[in-house]
Amino acid sequence: MEEKYMKEALKEAKKAYNKLEVPVGAVIVKDGKIISRAHNLKETKYDTTKHAEILAIQKASKKLNSWRLIDCEMYVTLEPCSMCAGAIINSRIKKVHIGTLDEKTGAAGSVLNLFEDYTFNHKVEVEKGIMKEECENLLKDFFKMLRKIKKK
Repeated sequence: MEEKYMKEALKEAKKAYNKLEVPVGAVIVKDGKIISRAHNLKETKYDTTKHAEILAIQKASKKLNSWRLIDCEMYVTLEPCSMCAGAIINSRIKKVHIGTLDEKTGAAGSVLNLFEDYTFNHKVEVEKGIMKEECENLLKDFFKMLRKIKKK
């Protein structure tokens, strides 16, 4: 079941890739249904906050008419940064499923762990490594492609 939703997050990440955005995708699921989906739009929108997770949270909140995303789960292709981890906590998402880790800015255990190392008013369950290779390879391919473009 988890792979089904991560595949949808990967579809979103591929949309970002095609826009020359870092290929990160996220979907939010409630009661077995995807209620929102998003991908990075930082470069396109010239906005630091346009990460897939933030955009997916905004769409889900609008759909549910609530900032509280209780009983919702997020599937994201790359470990959230501190901004996104904070938004996940604050939106009351129940669980986050992560594809691959981000050794440079990850806030779910790679650089720091906002989900486990601090006492916030809401605890988020975390599962890592769903479709890890696919998520990782998409990122590697993207940065290889970018380096080729920059050499020209």
